[in-house]
Amino acid sequence: MSAKWERDSDASKGTLTFEIDVDTIKKGLDEAFVETKKKITVPGFRKGRVPRQIFDQMYGEESLYQDALNKVLPQAYSDAVKEAGIEPVAQPQINIKSMDKDQPWVLTASVDVKPEVKLGDYKGMEVPKQDTTVSDADVDAELEKKRQQQAELVLKEGKPAEKGDTVVIDYEGSIDGKKFDGGSADNYSLELGSGSFIPGFEDQLIGHNTDDDVDVKVTFPEDYHAKDLAGKEAIFKVKVHEIKEKQLPELDDDFAKDVDEDVDTLAELKDKTKKELQENKDNQAKAAIEDAAINAAVENAEIQDIPQSMLDEDTNRQMQQYLAGMQQQGISPQMYFQITGTKEDDLKKQFAADAAQRVKTNLVLEAIVDDADLSATEDEIKDEISDLAKQYGMKEDQVKNALSEDMLTHDIKIRKAVDLVADSAKQVEKADDKKEDK
Repeated sequence: MSAKWERDSDASKGTLTFEIDVDTIKKGLDEAFVETKKKITVPGFRKGRVPRQIFDQMYGEESLYQDALNKVLPQAYSDAVKEAGIEPVAQPQINIKSMDKDQPWVLTASVDVKPEVKLGDYKGMEVPKQDTTVSDADVDAELEKKRQQQAELVLKEGKPAEKGDTVVIDYEGSIDGKKFDGGSADNYSLELGSGSFIPGFEDQLIGHNTDDDVDVKVTFPEDYHAKDLAGKEAIFKVKVHEIKEKQLPELDDDFAKDVDEDVDTLAELKDKTKKELQENKDNQAKAAIEDAAINAAVENAEIQDIPQSMLDEDTNRQMQQYLAGMQQQGISPQMYFQITGTKEDDLKKQFAADAAQRVKTNLVLEAIVDDADLSATEDEIKDEISDLAKQYGMKEDQVKNALSEDMLTHDIKIRKAVDLVADSAKQVEKADDKKEDK
């Protein structure tokens, strides 16, 4: 078989012309006939028993061409792609040039191909120096968070509401004297200062006492998710039933045992908290170094124009992964769009905004894999399958069925490319940091 590849003016697009040989066509026609004869009835023959010669006389061999082409095209296209040495990144648009009897069939495929990448420097990238110091103040702040989480709400009597207090209220909202959907509730607990209500609502309840009636006047934000309320002024009639204040536990050994059953003293809790904070900072620093180093490598590379099909495919994949994550939390796509007041196109635009950078990054990492001759061993593939099985609570055979060895190998090699770039990066102090030190 012969295959010919011609690039268009756009370097990432072109036309692949290829042939399907006569022997392959014959096999395709035979298979198509076996399936077709089961569906037709010819006088004088039982269903499915008509001879090929009779069929050809009645219907013509050409009636089998489309079914035969459907059978042989996938392998013929795949072989042509290999022969031409190209890497398609999307489904091709197939056109038929000729399907003459007893002659090779000639077809063309309009193909988007993987853009060429010319790497620049990717080792020894300079990245901002990361501070991984965990101070006593950091530990104290984390313990204070734990205290806040353990706080109890107790009735506050004879004193007005303050920021941080929780008020139990009835409220009823109206715009131009008319009530609106979702604008009222009874016995609602609201923490003042939490920012969970419309800006300005919570502030107007500060200073009021139990049993007070308050008219709260607010303006809905211009970007409010309910478009019929956005930018409009509203009045909420509020009745304050109760005011509760936080009662924080003492920072002692009993507190330590309450928040963490693995410790017996406050000192042990502090030590454990410091180790956890240190691990988090180290991980954050590692991620920041990776991002900065890889971004620098991408900036140093020259990349041909990226086909729109690659950007669309990336955007759709990111959307599907995001919605699948929501589904695992019990939130269907329909429910997600209803809760957020958005549409599928809104989510698509959100992911499309960074699609080019994601695709460029992946192209550069794949080029680094080739340049550094990175590979994945059999043991590494086995470990990858084992790790994925544990992570998702699956059997290893299920992972093997879900992910091909090529996919597993690709992921391992990409991670090695990331490690290569990040591990060789050099941390340097930014000019602003040097001035502060002086």
